[in-house]
Amino acid sequence: MRLVIAEDSVILREGMVELLTARGCEVLATAGDADELLAAVAEHTPDVAVVDIRMPPTHTDEGIRAAVRLRTDHPGVGVLVFSQHAEPSWAARLLAGEASGVGYLLKERVAATADFVEALRRVAAGGVALDPEIVRRMLNHGTSPLERLTPREREVLDLMAQGHSNRSIAGLLRMSERSVEKHAASVFGKLDLPLTDADNRRVKAVLAYVREVRRS
Repeated sequence: MRLVIAEDSVILREGMVELLTARGCEVLATAGDADELLAAVAEHTPDVAVVDIRMPPTHTDEGIRAAVRLRTDHPGVGVLVFSQHAEPSWAARLLAGEASGVGYLLKERVAATADFVEALRRVAAGGVALDPEIVRRMLNHGTSPLERLTPREREVLDLMAQGHSNRSIAGLLRMSERSVEKHAASVFGKLDLPLTDADNRRVKAVLAYVREVRRS
C-alpha cells in the first residue's frame, strides 16, 4: 500500500512513517502543509493520503480543504483524515459526493497500529472508515429520514459507517448475521435507497445521513 502523509508535527510525522513502514506500507512522500500535500499526491498518485486537519499557515481547516480538493481532483486516491478534532461538519464536507475511499479517525482513539493499517487498507479498497465518535456526533443531529430508524437500526448504520461487515456487526451486537441483514434492509428502505448491489447500498446509506447533517 502506497501512502502520502500530511502532518505538520515533525515528530508525529516521522513516527507514523516508521510505524507504517514496519507494517509493510510504502511512504512515498510526507508533507508539512496543504500545498505540499497537494503537490505530493499529484506527483506520486498514492493509494491513500493521510491528512491532518489543522495545518499551516492558520492551523484551522487547511487540511480538510485540501482533503476535499483531493477527493475532487484525484478520485482514485483514498483520503483518510487523521485528527485530534471530532467535527461532524468537517466529516460532512469530506463525505460529500461519493462516500467511498474515505476515512476520518481520531488520533487519541487509535489504540493499535494494526487497526490504523486496517483502516488504511479499507479506504484504499474504496471503503469507509469512520471513528465511532464521529459517527455518533453525526447521527445525533437527528434529521428526517434518520428519525425513522429504530435504535437498533441506528446501531447497525453506525457500525456500517465504521466499515464493519454484516458478520462483524453480528458479533458486536450479539445477533445472527441474518438479523443484521434484515436490519440493514430496513435501513435501506427507510432511507429510500434503491435496490442495487449490497456494497453500493451500504456506501449510500452512509452518504444519506451525511447529506442530512449538511442540511441541518
